Amino acid sequence: MKKLYFDKNLKNKKYLLGYFFALSATAIWSGNFIIARDLNTSIPPISLAFWRWTVAVIFLFPFAIKKLLADWKTLKKNWIYISIVSLLGVTIFNTLIYLAGHTTTAINLSLISITFPVFILLLSRIFYKELITTHKAIGILLVIVGVLFLITKGNLSKLLNLSFSIGDIWMLLAAIIFAVYSILIKQKPTKLSLLGFQLSTFILGLLFMLPFFIWETITVPPIKIESKTIFSILYVGIFASLTAYILWNKAIEKIGPTKAGIVYYTLPLFSGLLAYFILNEAIGMVHFFSLVLILSGIVIATYIKRKKID
Repeated sequence: MKKLYFDKNLKNKKYLLGYFFALSATAIWSGNFIIARDLNTSIPPISLAFWRWTVAVIFLFPFAIKKLLADWKTLKKNWIYISIVSLLGVTIFNTLIYLAGHTTTAINLSLISITFPVFILLLSRIFYKELITTHKAIGILLVIVGVLFLITKGNLSKLLNLSFSIGDIWMLLAAIIFAVYSILIKQKPTKLSLLGFQLSTFILGLLFMLPFFIWETITVPPIKIESKTIFSILYVGIFASLTAYILWNKAIEKIGPTKAGIVYYTLPLFSGLLAYFILNEAIGMVHFFSLVLILSGIVIATYIKRKKID
């Protein structure tokens, strides 16, 4: 009896710790959207992305270089795959977020960012011919309506004259890019270690970004060197790129990807609160209804009937 109680208590502790890790990672990632919006006048988008990944490489390098060297043959063999993943996940994805932050709110950024599971379903249908069932179709439709409601600020007639923020479109493109990236990640060579994979994609992503960074440095006003700018770059480089990723993997180990994925959808809540208190962004009924539609669509499309499969 005591052993049974101990096992149950240990399991509960494991779940609590798993949810804590998932929530912590999500809260850290939400700060990325606040910085994308807050620094839109202090640092250009490509420069912010470039320095973010530079910091990430510097801090990851001592821990991952041995793994990278050990994985060198596997990396060379799969160089096309590694290059594509680096380009999408490092070079393009976060740069689009920072570009979007120049013309849309942090709340909108976070709400649109959580739509990527639906794009995974659509892309899986296109490339892998996976069946889109009725509940998936309903879920996808709800998410699309939710996003359109958000970017038109509740006035869907704006779609007729294309009157909405370009930042919302950049963020939507970022969500699609992340969906492609997520599908590709599933095909990561099994012989490739996680640290070796991370460091190689970070470095390659930086190299792809370098010519655009140089172009931006020449053509755009220089970065305003302030304590806030330095802190923000360190935050996205260390916490959003490394710490959150480690916490997220720990969460998946303890509670599994399905439960961790549900926790991720609290991201707009964290971003909304931070945006309200730090950026003084207003939270309106449009955001609430959009969130309800988007979350309902995601749950219907990706979680209904999954319990039977699990």
